[in-house]
Amino acid sequence: MLFGDKILAYKDELLRDLAYLLGIESIDGERDDECERALAFILKRAQDFGLSCDMVTDKSVHVELGEGGRLCGVLAHVDVVPAGNNWSVIPYALTERDGRLYGRGVADDKGAALINLYCLRALKENGAAGKNTLRAIFGSAEETGMRDMQGYFEKMPLPDMAFTPDSDYGICFAEKGILHLRVSTPTNEAKVLSQFHAGKAINAVPDLAYVMLDSSGYDEQLLMRLADASSGNFEFNYTIDGLMIISRGKAAHACEPQKGKNAAALLIDLITHAYDVHEIGALCSFIDYALNCETNGRSLGLKMSDGVSGELTVNLGMVHIEGAKAEAYFDIRYPVTVYGERVLSQFKAVAEYSGLKVEVLHHDKPLFLEKDSPLIRELSAAYESVTGEKPTLYATGGGTYARKLGGRGVAFGPHFSGDPIHMHDADESVDRENFFKHAQICLEAMYRLYTLES
Repeated sequence: MLFGDKILAYKDELLRDLAYLLGIESIDGERDDECERALAFILKRAQDFGLSCDMVTDKSVHVELGEGGRLCGVLAHVDVVPAGNNWSVIPYALTERDGRLYGRGVADDKGAALINLYCLRALKENGAAGKNTLRAIFGSAEETGMRDMQGYFEKMPLPDMAFTPDSDYGICFAEKGILHLRVSTPTNEAKVLSQFHAGKAINAVPDLAYVMLDSSGYDEQLLMRLADASSGNFEFNYTIDGLMIISRGKAAHACEPQKGKNAAALLIDLITHAYDVHEIGALCSFIDYALNCETNGRSLGLKMSDGVSGELTVNLGMVHIEGAKAEAYFDIRYPVTVYGERVLSQFKAVAEYSGLKVEVLHHDKPLFLEKDSPLIRELSAAYESVTGEKPTLYATGGGTYARKLGGRGVAFGPHFSGDPIHMHDADESVDRENFFKHAQICLEAMYRLYTLES
């Protein structure tokens, strides 16, 4: 019997705790009290299990087992992106249906976070003889730039080796660079457009957008004809403040924006065919010619790729125009062999041509780990022992805590190919069998790190 199989004894209790954790609306920056509550729950359960635990910062805690030897880490986050729209179940609750577990965070990353904690419990209660220190680290600001881990590692040492179950199986040895940019105009001089709002998270494709226009009857007929010819889904409403057009799309994670349907970009594409730049403003005009509903950066002069990590992607995550304010937020994932400064310089050149200001909100440089490292060997062995198959090594556009580990960690699981988890989308879910298969792999991996000869 593999050590990893021992996690299956905790199935029912783990799901009860998962239901409680999913009920916490832990959205960093919007519900900070709920983020604190989620971390407090992790600490409470760790204490219940007789594990050593500490609150390190207001955004991070850790739970550990053993002492001496190498410091081995496993990292996960308990914050989530906003629920968004179009759910068929209650977002902040655990729903079991047709062999799947539903709820915001079940796949990203509360399910894996709770499994990390239960793996420590299983190691302790089954008397594993550790040679190293095993530390589970939990943060609550991963979705908003990972300042939780920045603060954590200002106080605590980096692990000697670590993994974060916040991606796909097999093993992610490379992560693209990430740029989060805010683009704004000094003043909003749009003559016809009075409001435009879309998106709640920079790292998600917005599934809903709306615009308010002071339009004429001729404009409205033109817009309706354009809407009929468009690939977008639009709704026209007449109000006392003017014409409201609602755009409905499909959410997706910003690391794979091509899997979504950007409601904001489609709406801007519609109105720029009916109005000129003076009527709708420089920001909308810039988005139209520089993004043009693309996700590969071609119109920005940023279409590029490499053999390690693939293509650059661009996501328009949020747009807010009202009164004197006009701003848009972009998420760019660039290949591991490309310099981020080159990407930023090109983006700025295009934006500044339209008189727009570009502000860097966040920049994570790419991650790259050698494929034959001891960590990858141990994780590969854990995966193969549970599944009977060798894991693939791959690169991703996703951003995980691995990039905060100074080249000492990788992303490993928890998601399996062919499982439609709908990360950052409505009806986020995981296959129940896969959920517990990951738990077995995770425990086997943590056991191997815990007992590894120094």
